Amino acid sequence: MPADSLAAHLPLLNDYQQRFPLCPEPFAAIGAAHGLTPAAVLDLYRRWQADGLFTRIGPVVAPHRAGTSTLAALAVPDERLDAVAAQVSAYAEVNHNYEREHRWNLWFVATAPDAAHLAGVLARIANETGCPLLELPLQTAYHIDLGFDLAAPPGRRPAAPATGGAPACALDGIDRALLGALADGLPLCERPYAPVAAAAGVSEAWLLSRLAEWLDSGLLKRFGVVVRHHELGYVANAMCVWNVPEERIDALGRELAREPGVTLCYRRRRQMPDWPYNLYCMIHGRSREGVLQLRDALAGRTGLDRHPGQVLFSRRRFKQCGARYQLSAGACHD
Repeated sequence: MPADSLAAHLPLLNDYQQRFPLCPEPFAAIGAAHGLTPAAVLDLYRRWQADGLFTRIGPVVAPHRAGTSTLAALAVPDERLDAVAAQVSAYAEVNHNYEREHRWNLWFVATAPDAAHLAGVLARIANETGCPLLELPLQTAYHIDLGFDLAAPPGRRPAAPATGGAPACALDGIDRALLGALADGLPLCERPYAPVAAAAGVSEAWLLSRLAEWLDSGLLKRFGVVVRHHELGYVANAMCVWNVPEERIDALGRELAREPGVTLCYRRRRQMPDWPYNLYCMIHGRSREGVLQLRDALAGRTGLDRHPGQVLFSRRRFKQCGARYQLSAGACHD
């Protein structure tokens, strides 16, 4: 899509990352707010999705609220990286899979309905690939998955409460079926909630009410457009990690989460002796140099430059999709 067309309608991509309408005809509601017909709105979203600017319109579930998940990494010989990445991406439980600049070079997120299922997936990946594996579960979220502002100049965010690894919600079969029906996002049609409701075996009105309840309860971090940073010009991204004393990590994590340019910030469990780092943030930028400058500036302001750290730039994206929560015990591959 031409850049001027995207710029003219950027609010449709940017503003609805968090506030996508929960009503029977959401594209008509968006059109009414922006002086466009429902058909024109649908055409824009269809073209943007075809161009890879966003993956889906759907839910982003809060960590550990509907199942369990972990960040994991493999140390893969360079000559085997493509083959091992394909093995890992083949698992339905894996929703993100990236190459990063480090000896631990393949980083992925795996999500499963329960801890036993997740442990089995990680064990099979380690066994099938024959590669050393790090398991780095989330311990505290300081700032995570509230969208990516494409329009506003960066500025310091207000402090937000840190959230720990809350126990998973006791979702019943209907709720799990609904999450499964939403895994690939809403269909781009006039009444997108209706076919999702039918697939989950519920009414459209019940589905809309349930989504609102999930947002209010915090089960969902947001419901809306899930954008792709790289395709929107943020071609450099780095995972920045530090080894921070336990007594300082919460204060530093909250401070880091307020820094402009930090898109994610969280505490993860160390895995000694191979991985001593416990504080993480993600920085996205339009150039490698810009990301490094921002990282150094924020580390200086927060005092993090006094602690050992590393910067792991992303090289390749092998997989990026929504997490799968509706899986049978034996469902390991797409």
